[in-house]
Amino acid sequence: MTTHAERPSPDALAALMASDTPHAVLDLRERGAYQRGHIFRTTMLPRRELEFRLPALVPSPAVPIALVDEDGALAALARPTLAAMGYRDVRVLDGGLAAWRAAGRPLVQGVNVPSKVFGEQALHHWKTPEIAPKELAARIARGDDMVIVDSRTPEEYHRACVPGAISVPGGELVFRILDLVQRPEQTIVVHCGGRTRSYIGAESLRRMGLPNPIVALKNGTMGWDLAGLTLERGATRGTPAVSPRSRAAAALVAKRVAAEDNVRFLAPAELQALLARRDERAVYVLDVRTREEYGAGHIAGAVWSPGGQTVQATDEYVAVRAGAIVLACDGFARATLTAAWLKRMGFPDVAVLAGGLPAWTEAGGGVETGHPAPAPFGYEAARAAAPSVKPGDLGDALVLDVDTSDAYGRGHVPGATWICCSRLESTIAAVARDRARPIVVTCGDGRASTLAAATLRSLGYDARVLEGGTRAWDAAGRPLESGATKLADTPDDVALRPHDHGRPAMEAYLTWEEALDDKGVSPVDLLSWAR
Repeated sequence: MTTHAERPSPDALAALMASDTPHAVLDLRERGAYQRGHIFRTTMLPRRELEFRLPALVPSPAVPIALVDEDGALAALARPTLAAMGYRDVRVLDGGLAAWRAAGRPLVQGVNVPSKVFGEQALHHWKTPEIAPKELAARIARGDDMVIVDSRTPEEYHRACVPGAISVPGGELVFRILDLVQRPEQTIVVHCGGRTRSYIGAESLRRMGLPNPIVALKNGTMGWDLAGLTLERGATRGTPAVSPRSRAAAALVAKRVAAEDNVRFLAPAELQALLARRDERAVYVLDVRTREEYGAGHIAGAVWSPGGQTVQATDEYVAVRAGAIVLACDGFARATLTAAWLKRMGFPDVAVLAGGLPAWTEAGGGVETGHPAPAPFGYEAARAAAPSVKPGDLGDALVLDVDTSDAYGRGHVPGATWICCSRLESTIAAVARDRARPIVVTCGDGRASTLAAATLRSLGYDARVLEGGTRAWDAAGRPLESGATKLADTPDDVALRPHDHGRPAMEAYLTWEEALDDKGVSPVDLLSWAR
């Protein structure tokens, strides 16, 4: 019998989310639908990604999980998967988001909204100095003495940056800035694509107490573009290996910040004890260093979560706000500075691994290399259940592509039909009308398609997997078809960036982001930030 606890009302879910009880609320819809409106501080996890991402987002099976979608259909499909994965307390919002709206409760738009709310509040609280795009362009043209840093990911920087900017992701700014600044009078300009990472990056540098003027580029690359200025594309400038001088300066800043913000440190043995209780408590171990450093060696099981992105997109790494978050780097500086920001964002249990990876290794802790991609839950059983076919053996099979719709558009097996894997069970009958016809399922690497093929076989379809996926097809020298040629479902799994929609979309996005601090959706207590 279903209980009220298993199907909480909107009021009951709101009460849970406002409480100190550790919990996760997962929105199972696709990115586009989530972006158009969701409950504040819910985690976007499309149903098709459960087997891939849930163990990292909710690392304890004892934590209560509430599932949210529009009407309960996706939650009904997802609940058995969570039970099979060992999660013991799974609830479903009664009536879905339709009931939430009917109860007069609000939704918010966008993605990474908690971090963006925080960024706007930081701007207003600390009155971060800004520079307008045209003013910066004029200063560049005059040859003014400046250092311009792009605080986004290297991939975003490479796509388009302010001319002459150097790629320094936000979590690396304090650690590396002294290797870029030569004189105390040099102005440091921090930019991102919009607003949040510019302000957080500028405030990180201002907290160092440098004599240099430090400003954030107003509205980032979008503001630059809207001002009629030309962005640089394909840039590859980065920082050199961090010098002892810059490393020492970052350590001094981190020690002061740790004292001012009461950042807690854990010894390796304490982290080991915490991890031993992971069955009952959500514990996140996040490595905040660069991709290359993480790949060279990291704490076994730690998630790569570079410092700047940890602050910018916290909800993509942590679904249980009340979980224990332990940050690690190669010592303590970068982890401490990231921890300070998370504490100011209101996360209640944040700590730093004292001594970082070297201390962990010396204490005998396990270490991994590379960027491991664990097999999705149930993968081996799905492989055993679903036979595979080689690229040349399709015959007259119906080919289904269950990759993301943008990946499908870039290149797919000619004639393949795209279907959203989250809604596979409810849409397959309209696509595969002839149940006697074999189905070959593919995706980029063959992993999601293996799970999908096993699901189809459980429904009675003659489904197989394209061995190695679409990449193997391409590697075999077979042609690919591009474009959205056969869409059997709404491609709401991808939301284009404002840059991709032109001027009106960028203007609307910036207006939305700037107004976030006025929406009253965040309980962050700014008074506790005073320093």
